[in-house]
Amino acid sequence: MHELFINYRTQDGKETAHRFDDELSKRFGTDSVFRAQKSIAPGTNYVDTLVKGVRRCRVLLALIGTDWLDAPDQKRPGRRALTNPGDWVRRELEEAFAAGVLVVPVLLGRHVEQLDPLRLPRSLKSLAECQYERYAMRTGEADLARLGDRLVRQVPDLAPLDRHGAESKPTSVESPGATTIRNDQQSGGIGGVHGDVGSFINEAHGPLHTGSGSQVNGPQINGDGTNYVAGDNHGGIRQRFGDAKRPGAEK
Repeated sequence: MHELFINYRTQDGKETAHRFDDELSKRFGTDSVFRAQKSIAPGTNYVDTLVKGVRRCRVLLALIGTDWLDAPDQKRPGRRALTNPGDWVRRELEEAFAAGVLVVPVLLGRHVEQLDPLRLPRSLKSLAECQYERYAMRTGEADLARLGDRLVRQVPDLAPLDRHGAESKPTSVESPGATTIRNDQQSGGIGGVHGDVGSFINEAHGPLHTGSGSQVNGPQINGDGTNYVAGDNHGGIRQRFGDAKRPGAEK
């Protein structure tokens, strides 16, 4: 099923419709985007295909360019296409509203103004009340990314199809019970360990203590009459006999 339906007028929206189709297909899959020229197979009844495509979609994107409102009727150039009940842009919009499809007007360019309901057929007046998006060629990539992000949040059925969302998720798979270690870019010393292996040491440079109790950094001998070497053997040999007396202590 096509979740996104691109509604456009060929006079001023054909190239933009291609761009929308390309970018949205990359993000949600080509089968998720309906564009008439691409999605209607040769020999197929296009009337039924268009009507079913609109009714079954989740979102209809109405691409509205500078000439969209006043585009002339091809059969009667003296009147606007929108006033013709047989105009396919109009019919697709009417089908979308009747089916409860989310309709999003997309204003093409920075100078296209929001629609005036007084200039729309009665059946399309609600289009002027729909929150619109804006798209410009200069910022097209960012505009389409923003539109896609908003649609994913608004239409839950799009989330599983969102390839951008899948790319942002971690891809590592850990088997149950497997020992896992992650050294959070630690260099030297005791790294940050996540898992069930306790502590690990990476490039240690100096004494380390990872357990409980006193830390001894060299030989230690206790008792009377013993000699011991102080420090790192750059000092003298000291002797100790009996208990040391503190200055001023009672003799």
